Amino acid sequence: MSRRLSRTLVATCLAVLAAAGAAHAAVPLPEVTGSLRATAGSYPFGAADHQRRPQRLGRVGYVEEEYLVRGRANVYDWPDAGGAVVRTPDAPYATRVLVRRPARARRASGTVWVEMLNPSNQFDLNIGWALTHRGYVRDGDAWVGITAKPVALQALRTFDPERYGSLSFANPLPAGDPRNCPVTGDSTQATENGLVWDVNSQVAAWIRSRAASNPFRRAGRALRVYGFGYSQTGGYLATYVGALHRRVTRENGGRPLFDAYLIGAAGGAFTGLVPINQCAAVPPLGDRRFEIRDLGVPVIRAMTQSDYLAGIAARRADGDRPDDRYRHYELAGAAHATPDELYYAAAPADIVRAGRPVPSLMCDDGPRSRFPSSVLFDALARNLDRWVRRGIAPPPGRTIRVRDGAGVLDRFGNVVGGLRSPDLDVPISTWSGTTTGPGFCGIAGAERRFSAARLRALYPTHGAYVRAVARDARRLQRSRYLTAAGALRLAGAARRARVP
Repeated sequence: MSRRLSRTLVATCLAVLAAAGAAHAAVPLPEVTGSLRATAGSYPFGAADHQRRPQRLGRVGYVEEEYLVRGRANVYDWPDAGGAVVRTPDAPYATRVLVRRPARARRASGTVWVEMLNPSNQFDLNIGWALTHRGYVRDGDAWVGITAKPVALQALRTFDPERYGSLSFANPLPAGDPRNCPVTGDSTQATENGLVWDVNSQVAAWIRSRAASNPFRRAGRALRVYGFGYSQTGGYLATYVGALHRRVTRENGGRPLFDAYLIGAAGGAFTGLVPINQCAAVPPLGDRRFEIRDLGVPVIRAMTQSDYLAGIAARRADGDRPDDRYRHYELAGAAHATPDELYYAAAPADIVRAGRPVPSLMCDDGPRSRFPSSVLFDALARNLDRWVRRGIAPPPGRTIRVRDGAGVLDRFGNVVGGLRSPDLDVPISTWSGTTTGPGFCGIAGAERRFSAARLRALYPTHGAYVRAVARDARRLQRSRYLTAAGALRLAGAARRARVP
């Protein structure tokens, strides 16, 4: 009887452990091929040395690697604020991942930024790298870009059929299945946009793993992994945060795969969420699924002057509790569609080779706004990292002042409030978040330079202007709205400016 009781207890314990294991099943690792060889005739789409503004990463001690990543992903529904539920399980996928990291482990900070690459131009834009690579390189952070949408995979296959021919986000449902709904825009019934969520999780799990294919196992272990998304993929990231973060954390034994998130230029009615699958609707504004609260890891959201009014529903108070760390910033003067996102994207010839039109840098009022939003994103990224590593909260959130549904303007025509910079505090131009023209000019912004007479009245000498910019930059640096490098960069631009 004693032996039977012992066997019963052992069996019960094993059953409990098995159930616990099922409840906390580890996020599966993808199958990884690479890094792929780069040659004169076959190289990564958007490779650093094949950008519109080529970068020689070796000169700053960095390397670039490309991998093919395969696995199986679920397609999800998101019926309520409780999180995602499986709609179609276990669908095969294959995509590519681009890695930029310090070549030597001793240079690596241990921080890895993972970006679902923006597909709004129907090819990959690495906007996170474009805006914040100076800070990554300065601090030794790594960057990982994931091709995240079928329309961008198709551009890769067209660009290099041999290198990318195996990539697929195939729809697991046949065309005749009533759940495979008619779709429009850049989606098709043959593919499924909703595979990206598990891809994002599995790439993060791979980065954290001891897999032989993981470059961070050999060269600077990934100690912290942050998610980044901008515009459309800012909406992707907000959807991932709300629908998947808690689920994935449970699957990973209670340990988050992502230690923090930076959501750029996406909120409220401006890409605040994207459909969880390509047959789903975006929840209506005011739905609890838009709320980001009590996530357990820090979140920073940053809207630009182009999108803050459409995204005004995303505003919320700062959160400083350990389980609800949150900041919301609105970047005064900054345009949504920046020239940087095209300067540091694939070269025009490669975009044409991928079968896509080349986006224009010119709008009806001139070139896309040159407002230096990158210095603000650099500070946001450093503050997020400091929040995770040292528990130091970022400075308070800042919003642009609104009256009667419009931004309040100062005597120079610039908005009042928001996250500031010397370009607004010591102005030489009026900055707009919108303009007209082809493509994304509606959110590209414009600059109207002050007249020579007005500049002379404001700044009698060049030295007076430079000193005013330097003082303001130092003030913002002390408040941690700028990094030291950002403050120096703006002061240097002031010295070079022809003012008055």
